[in-house]
Amino acid sequence: MALSVGQTAPEFTALDQDGRAISLGDYRGKWVVLYFYPKDNTSGCTRQACAFRDAMEGLTTAGAVVVGVSPDSVRSHRSFADKHSLPFRLVADEDHQIAQAYDVWKEKKLYGRTYWGIERTTFIIAPDGRIAAIFPKVKVDGHVEQVLETLRALQR
Repeated sequence: MALSVGQTAPEFTALDQDGRAISLGDYRGKWVVLYFYPKDNTSGCTRQACAFRDAMEGLTTAGAVVVGVSPDSVRSHRSFADKHSLPFRLVADEDHQIAQAYDVWKEKKLYGRTYWGIERTTFIIAPDGRIAAIFPKVKVDGHVEQVLETLRALQR
């Protein structure tokens, strides 16, 4: 079932790149940029993560925390975060439970092959835990600027 703006964001608890439990509820009272991406160390996902990294000052100034989610393992996330100096938490969703709760685990097609994977999607979650904005089928270039702009508009 697709989520919509105004709904309470699905709660989750999983492990981050340090093997520490992270829950959405840990961030109640803050703006959360929750972004789902297909795979660590692929070109688009690396560009997206680095764009969030490079915009951290603006995101922090806007009172937001960034959390990335993909089906990769804790170990893969640790390597990805270290390699690109990512200053935010990456959630290991190996069983796809979080992606399914957010309705971003989709059937995809590539070169005539059908498979299941993450549809690149970003959610802005308000301090009260409700979904304030959804960016489906994200195109990496310019996306972080869109997120920042939307965050600022939501806070006016």
